[in-house]
Amino acid sequence: MAKQLTGRVTSTKAAKTIVVSVASRKTHPIYKKQYTTNAKFMAHDEKNEAGEGDVVVISETRPLSARKRFKLQRIISKAGAGFQEADATKDVELIVEKPKQAPKETQTEVVQAPKTTPTGRRVKSKKAVEKSQPTEKKTRQSSTKEAADQPEEAS
Repeated sequence: MAKQLTGRVTSTKAAKTIVVSVASRKTHPIYKKQYTTNAKFMAHDEKNEAGEGDVVVISETRPLSARKRFKLQRIISKAGAGFQEADATKDVELIVEKPKQAPKETQTEVVQAPKTTPTGRRVKSKKAVEKSQPTEKKTRQSSTKEAADQPEEAS
C-alpha cells in the first residue's frame, strides 16, 4: 500500500504541482523531549484544484519528475472556509450611546510637550532653570548679612 501523508499546501506556483508541508512530532531519544519537524513534498495536482493553505492528503506514486513522487488524493479543508453566519446582525438591536458632555465648570489644561534640541535633549524653560538652581547661596548671604547687622545694632 502507498504512503498517505496529510499536510498543508504552501505553494501552488508551478503548473499542476503543489508543495505540501507535512509536520510530524518526534521524541528525542536521549532527552525525551518532543519536537516538531517539517518536511516539504512536491505533489501532482492534475486539475489545479488545491490552493495555498488548504489541508490535503497526498499519496505516494511512481516518480513523475525529478522531485515529484506524490499525487493529490483529496482536499480535507479549504483555506478561509470557516463558519460564516449570513444573518449574524439581524437579531441584534443596535444600541447607540450618546457621549456624555463634561460639565462647563471644569476646564481642561493643555500640556505642551517639552522642547527638545536636534540631538534629542530637553531644553529647560527659564522658570525650570530658576527652580532647579540651589537657593543655599542666597540664604547664606542673607544670614551673614543679618549676623553682621546684629552686632552693629547691639553696639
